[in-house]
Amino acid sequence: MTEIIVHPGDSFEVALKRFNRKVQEAGILSEARRRRHYESPQARRKRKAEAQRRKRRRYVR
Repeated sequence: MTEIIVHPGDSFEVALKRFNRKVQEAGILSEARRRRHYESPQARRKRKAEAQRRKRRRYVR
């Protein structure tokens, strides 16, 4: 993860907002949610195929 710099004059809210933005950009929370439960290879392929179908439908419209 990239380094999060907190400046001496920053308020807690500003530092927290900066931290949340960096975590969101790095995709840490989405990765943790994805790994919360084991997903079989078959389920993973099925999920990815469904995502591709949704993506293609979006471009067709």
